[in-house]
Amino acid sequence: MATAFLLALALIAQDAPVSTAPTATAPPPRTQPAATAPTDDYGYVGWCYGALGGYVDLYDKVMPEVTRIEKTFPGPDGFAASMKEYPAMRDQAKKDLLIYRSAIVAAEKASPRPISEYGAAAIKKGRSVWGGSDQVEKARLAQVWMSWSPPGDCETRAKTLETKSNLFGQALNFNVKKDEAP
Repeated sequence: MATAFLLALALIAQDAPVSTAPTATAPPPRTQPAATAPTDDYGYVGWCYGALGGYVDLYDKVMPEVTRIEKTFPGPDGFAASMKEYPAMRDQAKKDLLIYRSAIVAAEKASPRPISEYGAAAIKKGRSVWGGSDQVEKARLAQVWMSWSPPGDCETRAKTLETKSNLFGQALNFNVKKDEAP
């Protein structure tokens, strides 16, 4: 019995055979935090503004590759119909940016303390969604760009933020005397 135990210990203590097969390596650790959106409305809308702004800014860069992809793999309605969608999407994104900007400005005006630095950081974080766009292949960037859209609640939260900010701003200015006309 003791002999079997010692033999088992000896087998466990042996080095494993050397393997020449490549081993799978884990991806390198993330050096920057993920570009996840803040949870508060002001930061969230700022993040949406940054992410959508980056999307709009990439339009001219990705469109040649988007055109190539759409020609190669036309949708069910054909190439021309697919290509009409992209300018419409860009125009809608620009309209959404105006809504987000309006909400951000209203919140900054209504806040009793300066919050613009936090807002700028949220915008920068949102824009970082597109941070690796210079290092990736054109085709891959175009594919990601074609399939990306902002979170569905960006516009709703922007409108809510603006409404609350306008109400709060009015409440803060309730006791302020207005200039009386002569």
